[in-house]
Amino acid sequence: MVSSVTPLKMGGLRLLCHPDMMNPPGEVGEFGLNHIPAKNAACESGPEGSNPSLSATDTERPALGVAMYEERPMRYWIETLGCPKNHVDSEKLAGLLVSQGYGPADSASDADLVVANTCAFIEAAREESIETVLELADAKRDGARLVVTGCMAERYGDELAEALPEVDLVARFNESLTVASTPVALRARPTPAFDLLNLPRPATSAPWAYVKIAEGCDRRCGFCAIPSFRGDQRSRTTDEILSEARALTAGGVREIVLIAQDLASWGHDRRRGALGEAVEVLDEGGSQPLIELTRALSNEVERVRLLYLYPSGLTTGLIDAILDTGVPYFDLSLQHSSRKMLRAMRRWGDADRFLERIAAIRAADPEATFRSSFILGYPGETEEDQEDLLEFLEAAQLDWAGFFTFSDEEGTYAHTLGSPVPHELALERLREASALQDDITAARRDSLVGTRQQVLIDSPGVGRSVRECPEIDGIVMVDPDLTVGSLVEVEIVASHGTDVEGVVR
Repeated sequence: MVSSVTPLKMGGLRLLCHPDMMNPPGEVGEFGLNHIPAKNAACESGPEGSNPSLSATDTERPALGVAMYEERPMRYWIETLGCPKNHVDSEKLAGLLVSQGYGPADSASDADLVVANTCAFIEAAREESIETVLELADAKRDGARLVVTGCMAERYGDELAEALPEVDLVARFNESLTVASTPVALRARPTPAFDLLNLPRPATSAPWAYVKIAEGCDRRCGFCAIPSFRGDQRSRTTDEILSEARALTAGGVREIVLIAQDLASWGHDRRRGALGEAVEVLDEGGSQPLIELTRALSNEVERVRLLYLYPSGLTTGLIDAILDTGVPYFDLSLQHSSRKMLRAMRRWGDADRFLERIAAIRAADPEATFRSSFILGYPGETEEDQEDLLEFLEAAQLDWAGFFTFSDEEGTYAHTLGSPVPHELALERLREASALQDDITAARRDSLVGTRQQVLIDSPGVGRSVRECPEIDGIVMVDPDLTVGSLVEVEIVASHGTDVEGVVR
């Protein structure tokens, strides 16, 4: 089953994730298999959770390169909220702290440094971030330091520093978590202390890993405030990405999941003209760097999965590259199907174009899997637009989908629009769309019974075929004695909503 929040515990890090938060903005509904309760709207994947803290007496020892407290290494705890990109950031922050002499704590109450890596995507995520910070303030031991970083620190740093006396430090992106500060201080931004995007990646115990290939976004969708605090797109180089991937595979990773705000535009790094207008499909036959990166990575690891593809960037060449990886999984950021609503969202496409693209992919590979996410209740949405979406869902037969009600974000184009949709009506539309998609998802899972699937064993009793993205989609329930990290062929013998059951024959 898709859970409202997936807690993961990895020495010193706790990840509370819900994967769809990377795609659609909006308050999450509380009904059905295909969406997340608002309380835990921060991070799907589902594709992450929590992280660490410092002590008031914490000191850095640059000469020794070791942080010590009472003659023992300092311990950190990182609480992560939000999307898979935050998950990656937290892992890299943990690696940086370890390189400075810190060790992972068993809990927030056991740490000298407690860090909240926050999400500011939508109102529900911000509320959860504040609640988490206050919970960590109560949980930390006397003398430990509490640091807030991540998207809320970047977007609302001044307000947080003023409103949360419980916090010792508000650190924006790329700023030190261990700088001494009493009382609470907001770090100015003279020179970044490090490049978070390219920090070394610590080892992981899981057989899969997210790899963030770019930061920020050049698009200006009507509902999204992310570019205002994450900035324009900044792509990593091919060598940097391949180096990280090789280190991960050397540590046992067998599936790499590529993430970015706008994955299909990786490597372009230019501000698109006429900001806010829909960007048409990239020229067929033109250069699309992601194609070559995908092919290069498929030579390094058994599975390569791509998340968050803007539909206009899904060119024929990229489709072929994805199919060639052997992971025919297409996570398309659609957000709606009504052309009128998509233009109001300052996005490309409509139902006909989306269905044409989906049909072309299924013609090339009938086993292709599709996920998307949708916003209900965007300003100006009518009953006709809702009917358009329901008809699209019926025609598209997506395997997975997430649904969110619109969140009015200050500083966005949507914030200036009139014609607000009452929240209860938006929730009603969400329930209607989700109920339809629940039936479609269950039927598509039922159709797998009797087939044979190769599954990657993520943890005891939990496997995934190429149809399931880690932490986001359903799972394949397997014998708990199967070796974690192994690839095993199973026969699907039963379906249980979003999950299926597989046995070795």
